[in-house]
Amino acid sequence: MKRTRVVISLAVLGLVLSTGVAQAADRYVTVAGTGTVHVTPDAVRIDVTTSILASSSTSAQSQLIPVSARVRAAFLAQGIATANLSTRALNNYPQYNYTDTGSVLVGYKATQSFEAIVTKASTAGAVVDAVVAAGGNNMTVDAVSPFILNPSSSTESARSNAVKNARAKALSYAKLLGVTLSSVTYLEESNASFPTPVVMAMAKADSGATTVDLGQQDVTVTVNVRWAIK
Repeated sequence: MKRTRVVISLAVLGLVLSTGVAQAADRYVTVAGTGTVHVTPDAVRIDVTTSILASSSTSAQSQLIPVSARVRAAFLAQGIATANLSTRALNNYPQYNYTDTGSVLVGYKATQSFEAIVTKASTAGAVVDAVVAAGGNNMTVDAVSPFILNPSSSTESARSNAVKNARAKALSYAKLLGVTLSSVTYLEESNASFPTPVVMAMAKADSGATTVDLGQQDVTVTVNVRWAIK
């Protein structure tokens, strides 16, 4: 007489239960938990570019030097540390006007792009005003981006929330299925997302000073956690 063996598996939303004859280590529930913390940025990244258009490349470069020096001095005078001020690009190239009949050389353009990190976000507007005054018509503000200078504390809070969220889910499944959670056998942090700095609005306040709106950014952590069950 032949015997037929039937195995039934149950898998619902990451929940896996073994048959009663399996080892305890094979009885588990796995869930994903997500934690998010809303944070007001505490720093601002400012990107500016100085530029000069002249009849020759050497003339453009020589005229650019004092403009860039004034902008650099303005950043430093506003309390930006030298370690937080860097040149991102330095270019010198021919400038053309393009028409239906071809191109016409109009001069040579020299540019220098700076990135400054303002570690006290509330002063960012004043820094922008100072460098705009220093660079005048030969400087553009390319981006003003609030960001979280050190997200480690926020990440820790988000991680704690993610684990709590995962445990709450696991307890819910355990109750529904009439089992008890035991020890954690596996944990993986599958995603720890840090906010990407975005360009925020700038506006002149009633006092005439520029205001940088900081907004809020999210720090999110996702974990996958497995509990043994009994």
